[in-house]
Amino acid sequence: MSDQAVATTVVRNDAQHRYEVWYGDTLAGYAEFRERDHDTIFVHTEVDSEYTGKGLANALVREAVDDVIGRGRGIVARCPFVKGWLDKHPDYDAHVVGKGIQR
Repeated sequence: MSDQAVATTVVRNDAQHRYEVWYGDTLAGYAEFRERDHDTIFVHTEVDSEYTGKGLANALVREAVDDVIGRGRGIVARCPFVKGWLDKHPDYDAHVVGKGIQR
C-alpha cells in the first residue's frame, strides 16, 4: 500500500487521557494530556520511529491543539515536542497559558 493510500486519523481518547494518531488501522503515536480547571496540559508525545518522516507528529499536535481550542480550553505545554511545535506556530499564542493567556 502506498503512503498516499493510507489514511491518517487523530482521535481524542478520554479514557486514556491522550490524543492518538492512527496510520491506517495502526496506532502510530499519541500525545498524553491532563485536564485541570480550564486548561489541557500536554505532558508527553510519542510517535513510533517506524513512522518518522510521514508528518504524523505534526498532524497529531495540530489536531490535538485545534480540538483543545475548539472546546474553549487553554493549552499548557509541559511536553517538549508540543512546546516546540507551539513556538513554531505563534498563531496559536492566544490560546497558550503564559503567552496569550495569563493565569
